[in-house]
Amino acid sequence: MGGWGLVVPRRDIARAPGERVLRWPHPALAAHVASYVAHDLPDAGANSWQITPLSVLTWMIDLDAPARGAEVPDSPVLGLRDRPLRVEQTGASRGIVVTLTPLGAYALFGIPLRELTNSVVAASALLPVGALTERLAEAADWAERFRLLDEYLAAKLARGPVLAAPVRHAWDRLSAGPVRIDALADQIGWSRQHLNARFREQIGLNPRTAGRIARLNRVLALMSRASSLPWAEVAHLGGYSDQAHLVREFRALTGCSPTEAGKPAGLFVPPRDGA
Repeated sequence: MGGWGLVVPRRDIARAPGERVLRWPHPALAAHVASYVAHDLPDAGANSWQITPLSVLTWMIDLDAPARGAEVPDSPVLGLRDRPLRVEQTGASRGIVVTLTPLGAYALFGIPLRELTNSVVAASALLPVGALTERLAEAADWAERFRLLDEYLAAKLARGPVLAAPVRHAWDRLSAGPVRIDALADQIGWSRQHLNARFREQIGLNPRTAGRIARLNRVLALMSRASSLPWAEVAHLGGYSDQAHLVREFRALTGCSPTEAGKPAGLFVPPRDGA
């Protein structure tokens, strides 16, 4: 599956103080949970973040929450998006960001993911998470917190609903590389219209938009691995018609150009396989 993850801060945080810890979930959860990213960051003043559409849903578990705008609650869940999101925050922050594949989010929250599209929702509105948050806050270290998350998610996901098999196949195929939507519908045995309707209901976006985001995320992975590549080659390898096409799509989905974001851009977290 292609790379994912771009958060573009208004200032350079590469040398910012604080602790960040990336961990993969237990292998048994790999199809449902993409990563855990823990952080313990001091107050560094006001920050403005531009968050691109991702190929994952994001659950930010706040153990110590910064002050954010009224539109972003504590411990928010971010659904799949087709546009960038600006978040303003200030103050110290401590917690864990859990990234979920649509398969995992659908099973965990038990609702059609269209209900979360382009939305930011308190996790407490979707799950009874108070006891989990308390246990995470009281745990001795990050390793113990990751273990508790593995246990909690394994139990929840085992009882959750599953995506329709054709929808999951379509998602996996779109994530793997470019594919024509009519050809994908033919593979599944559905009409294009029926694929669009079922995919949007369960995933939250239409297949074409999901494919655009997956393609962008693959380009971000390429930029992370080979930051010296010229943009024309990045566009070619990423499946864009030319460099101008890459720049248009990058700006539409992230709110900035590739050069404004940096190369590699923002806070990029590679997928488990490093692809």
